[in-house]
Amino acid sequence: MLGNILDGKAIAAEIRAKVKEDVSRLQSARGITPGLAVVLVGDDAASQIYVNMKKRACNEVGFHSKEYRLPASTTQEELLQLINRLNVDQSIHGILVQLPLPKHLDEKYVINTISPAKDVDGFHPINVGKLSTGEPSLLPCTPAGIMELLRRTKVDLSGKQAVVVGRSNIVGKPTAMLLLKENATVTVCHSRTKDLAEECRRADVLVAAVGKPELIKGEWIKEGAIVIDVGMNRVEGKLFGDVEFASARQRASFITPVPGGVGPMTIAMLMANTLEAVGTGTETE
Repeated sequence: MLGNILDGKAIAAEIRAKVKEDVSRLQSARGITPGLAVVLVGDDAASQIYVNMKKRACNEVGFHSKEYRLPASTTQEELLQLINRLNVDQSIHGILVQLPLPKHLDEKYVINTISPAKDVDGFHPINVGKLSTGEPSLLPCTPAGIMELLRRTKVDLSGKQAVVVGRSNIVGKPTAMLLLKENATVTVCHSRTKDLAEECRRADVLVAAVGKPELIKGEWIKEGAIVIDVGMNRVEGKLFGDVEFASARQRASFITPVPGGVGPMTIAMLMANTLEAVGTGTETE
């Protein structure tokens, strides 16, 4: 068996096209153009690439996009003042502060300052709390993209054994909660898990989000499992996922490639989140 490729690049393009249609309808019906503000502090090379990709996506779907590139010397107070201005700016529906921030800035405090209604990254504690209790909220973009990829397999997740490798607040934990919402039986593995290989072998759905190149071997994959590889590990100029792709594909029913799998979905779901944030009523503040 050779697993089907879950083409995140193609699926993300479909999502962006749908967002573009919805933006056009929103402009015609209500005269509103969704606005996304992206804040970048410092000159981290990877962050600059991500911000440029987000800007291109905004232009593609017809958003009003504002970019704030601040020097690494920006103080906490200066950054919070900018966020508070954006919180009350009626032309801005989504605020994204690109992480990581320079070490002298308190990421947690900065995220907590963003209005939950404009928190299109889904990181604010109020949105995290709503996710954990099953209330509607703005979802973290990568986990939302993972769930969209799983939906495209048309596999009913109810009762399936799902294993998430990685327990980060950005990917692992929220993905586990979204899988629980779909009635999967979820195991979260991490650096202290005693027999990772055995846990992976039980998985009908395996989500690898640990950030270690090819940690998960093909022989660990259950026959017919769905494998979602979130890893983006650069080794000697080449990009590797967390899963040994070629050998895992021999056993999986569906598998995401790296690159071209989860990565494009993250930005597509950011566009979807920003459109959704318009419906929170921020334009009437």
